[in-house]
Amino acid sequence: MSAEADGPPPLDPALLAAVAEGTTAGVAVLDTELRYLYVNPALERFNGVPAAAHLGRTIAEVLPGIDAREDVLRRVLADGVPRETTSSGHTQAPSGLEKRYWHGAYHRLERDGRIHGLVGIVLEVSASQEQQVELERARAHLALLDIAATSIGTTLDMDTTCRELADFVVPHLADLASVEVFPPEVRPGARPAPEGVLRLRRAAMAAVPELRDAAGQFGEPGEYIDYQEDAANPRCLAANQPVMENLYSDEQIRSSAPDPERVVAYRALGLHSALVVPLAARSHPLGTLTLVRAGDSPAFTEEDVVVARELASRAAVDLDHARRYTHEHSIALELQRSLLSEPRGRHPHIEVASRYLPADRGAVVGGDWFDVVPLSDGRHLKAMGDVMGHGVEAAVAMSHYRALLRLLAEDDLEPHRILERLDLMVERSGLDRAATCLLAVVDRFHSVCQISSAGHLPPVFIDPYAGARLVPVPVGPPLGTGFGGYETATVACGPGTILFMYTDGLVERRGEDIDVSLNRLTSLRVPVSGRLDDLVEDTLDRFGQDAEDDIAVLASRIRSTSGYDKGDHPT
Repeated sequence: MSAEADGPPPLDPALLAAVAEGTTAGVAVLDTELRYLYVNPALERFNGVPAAAHLGRTIAEVLPGIDAREDVLRRVLADGVPRETTSSGHTQAPSGLEKRYWHGAYHRLERDGRIHGLVGIVLEVSASQEQQVELERARAHLALLDIAATSIGTTLDMDTTCRELADFVVPHLADLASVEVFPPEVRPGARPAPEGVLRLRRAAMAAVPELRDAAGQFGEPGEYIDYQEDAANPRCLAANQPVMENLYSDEQIRSSAPDPERVVAYRALGLHSALVVPLAARSHPLGTLTLVRAGDSPAFTEEDVVVARELASRAAVDLDHARRYTHEHSIALELQRSLLSEPRGRHPHIEVASRYLPADRGAVVGGDWFDVVPLSDGRHLKAMGDVMGHGVEAAVAMSHYRALLRLLAEDDLEPHRILERLDLMVERSGLDRAATCLLAVVDRFHSVCQISSAGHLPPVFIDPYAGARLVPVPVGPPLGTGFGGYETATVACGPGTILFMYTDGLVERRGEDIDVSLNRLTSLRVPVSGRLDDLVEDTLDRFGQDAEDDIAVLASRIRSTSGYDKGDHPT
């Protein structure tokens, strides 16, 4: 029996046609010029074109809105290697998709050694492709938000945080961005905003290079911007919702801008799309983030609104922290300054100069304090202390320590006895802030100074002839621990000798041994003028510029008739 007789019978052409016409995949036969020879009903539906309208025409003629990857099809014709490819675009079939995608498999059609064309089998994959695109967008947005988390809110300064926000969204989301916040409630000398006008303070502004020079005409950072009642920013704040506007007409620009005069300027710069997002935290409105696109940049979409709002929401938390910090910092600083009032007027037997220098705005106010209390028999008690911690609580604790010290000073106790009683009183009072303290009682008649330390750095004695020396004294535990164990050391201190007391902010530096830091103070000298004020100012200029903590200094000496006190007066 022949092989043909043993093999399966050939398929009926009608059966093959039924296979092609019964499948949901699109099937097409193309000639060597890529003109349609056959399309099945499924491909007819994909393309939205009757089968007869395909025949004899190329893909580009039938479907001009499709990227059909004809280069791939021609390679299949040339080498006979089957290939798969994805095409995209729009056909004449109705679809609500922004873009449609098809995946096709193509092989060369040969018979009797001749190449007749191609067979293509196509499936629409728009849904999965759209999902992939959405997934990639979501990933990109998450990556953007992750970067923003480390780029925005690096300090507790509001203007810095606003500047970081504006710099970040340009050019990621906008060609031009500005951040406006509500101005302080009380601004001495400021004119009130007119009736029906919203006044905001521009805290930051950023723009792409081509808009940077022209952007300044809309208001520089630090300026106050008055918005008309129907402008985009007031509407955004009133509803606590983003306001997105495509500025296609002059009327739309007028309704979005702070004032109608901006129409010409906006048109000249090609600004065409604006998005204003509220900045709010803890249900408290802080201001707005305004994003603008110009030139060839696309208009804002709802997707942009979601990303911008998430960025604004995160930034608003940082701004709220900065706002609360600024408020607390101001209270603490004002409280500390009021408590650090100078000693009670000029005294005929003692000269005093003192300064309090807060660290830069990035640091919270500390609990540094000092005091000078007159005692009996011409003696004076000098105190220098540092409450552990920062902020309002530290400043309040400092006031308690100072009040208790003045109360105990009235009993004329030796310095170590004062520290012992102060330690017990603080422990029993429940005050949970420990403090270091250095006490010195100067007796002008006997030219001696009694010193006791509760965990504080040693004093410096500056002799007008011999220079400065650190005076080591026995150091007990900080106040508030209840351990006690303080001692008093007696040091000679005649007229003209300056007792210099300070807190650790003057000398402590990160990465430096404290002995090295303290040794710098031995270079202190009585200034040529002889004035204690000049000594204090010179010391702060030399050693206080790179301080990481608050600094308090107190310089004092017994008045002398030898000429060292010429021009001296308490500050």
